[in-house]
Amino acid sequence: MIKSLLIILSILHMSTALAVNKAPDTENISKNIVNIIDPPNSAALNIMVDALSSLKELKKQNKATPENVEALIRIKLLPNIAMGVSTKIALSKHWSNLDVNQKKFFQNYISESLIQDYVSILSSYDKLDTVKIAVDPKVKRKDNKAIVKLIVNINDNPKPIIISLKMIRLNSWHVYDLVFSGVSIVKNYSAQFNSHIKRKGVESLIKKSEKKLNKLKKL
Repeated sequence: MIKSLLIILSILHMSTALAVNKAPDTENISKNIVNIIDPPNSAALNIMVDALSSLKELKKQNKATPENVEALIRIKLLPNIAMGVSTKIALSKHWSNLDVNQKKFFQNYISESLIQDYVSILSSYDKLDTVKIAVDPKVKRKDNKAIVKLIVNINDNPKPIIISLKMIRLNSWHVYDLVFSGVSIVKNYSAQFNSHIKRKGVESLIKKSEKKLNKLKKL
């Protein structure tokens, strides 16, 4: 019913455009319909709340082992991350010079290192029941990209935590970067990669990254 109403409103918007004797911009009309039916802030909230609810359930059942938390991250979060986009941005200066295997390696490296980092944090965090997530209704939007602000409230913290999710719409909305306290995850990787490549080259960075990833997996 709600979706039907939104589509009707979009059609009315189209009719208004025609009434002022302007040819309809079908591309913008399609974008407007997508924006109304599938807003990025709703997608972001659904992604985070779904993952948080599942994690809370694991904690409640005393099953929040590192293995189970890792499985949850892979199932609930990883499919919603545009890892290819993130990796391309992180290696923007060098991306066109990398071969297919190198691109795949760095995409896998960022993915696996993020998973291992968050497994250790989330499996040991005991205050999940006090965490509540909301989104700022104001969304910065340009073409198929958007920035959505998450408002995270924790009972023992008097001030909410603001996290910005940079999102891109592929077949649906995906997260490609996270910014907290002014620090971008993708820019952080970019700084590390560019510094090492400048000093020692791509192959040296791959060897170093392989060692780091193997070490993380053993923890």
